[in-house]
Amino acid sequence: MNPAEPVRCSDVAGEPLPGSAKRQRIYIILEWVNGWSRDILDGGVFGEDLTAQLKAKLGDGAGLQLIRRPGPDGRRIDRHHLYLVFAEQATTELLMVDGPEAILDLDLDGPGRNGAQPVEEPLVLVCTHGKRDVCCALKGRPLAAALYERHPGNIVWETSHTKGHRFAPSLLLMPWGYSYGRLNEEAGDQLVRSACRGEYFYPGNRGRGTHSPRGQVAELAVARELHTGADPLFYGNLMVLDETDNDVLVVHADSRSWHVTVEQREVENVISSCGDAPKKGRVWVATNIVPSQANADLGERD
Repeated sequence: MNPAEPVRCSDVAGEPLPGSAKRQRIYIILEWVNGWSRDILDGGVFGEDLTAQLKAKLGDGAGLQLIRRPGPDGRRIDRHHLYLVFAEQATTELLMVDGPEAILDLDLDGPGRNGAQPVEEPLVLVCTHGKRDVCCALKGRPLAAALYERHPGNIVWETSHTKGHRFAPSLLLMPWGYSYGRLNEEAGDQLVRSACRGEYFYPGNRGRGTHSPRGQVAELAVARELHTGADPLFYGNLMVLDETDNDVLVVHADSRSWHVTVEQREVENVISSCGDAPKKGRVWVATNIVPSQANADLGERD
């Protein structure tokens, strides 16, 4: 790096990725090709009145992401893609709408309630929200463009703030609600290809946003061990059943389970956003993984 250049928040790599995922269970993902203000719900995108109505609709249970296709051609649309993602059920649905007002009429109690079209392919949302932090423009836009060139269609999108621009390029993977960070073009391409097969992609994985930070860390600790095995791991195979203390239970769909011990530790030199001063942060880390006896019993029967 040129000494005259400012230190960008995403250039400081001391903070671990696991446990940093955006926490959300329901996503409303609207194609919006016009400008994105620093906070898409600050009134600068949709105006004060509609923004207030959208906030009331979303409440505490749903999050809004704005998306657009990479490149100038993606700015010319007649109608807007509106995706509904229920991450716990790993379900994505699509509506084509005339504008953001359609969000106000949605039933968010679960899948299958809005006459929407089921979507089988994943969504890979690359944060390019430069007004939120310049790192997402500098690192997110080139990655989004490269991945879209390799995978044209409706899989790869630019998106608004995904939480964690200090990990730029920052990505969201739907329908499972995983966050990823610090992926280069080749790793991003592998992520897209793996996701299209439903295969769990471990590199750069920050965790699943349906879990608390300690649950994210515990799942990833187990996934790291299984990732090196002969059998592929698929999204949805691992479930976090208990996140209430430092002993987190992670269960596989085949009935194997692990007790993962996690603890909080301090990390130095965390820069939350470009221009912020470095500070101390606290992160969860996995310190021990103990397979249950049932795992051994399964092995004996094989």
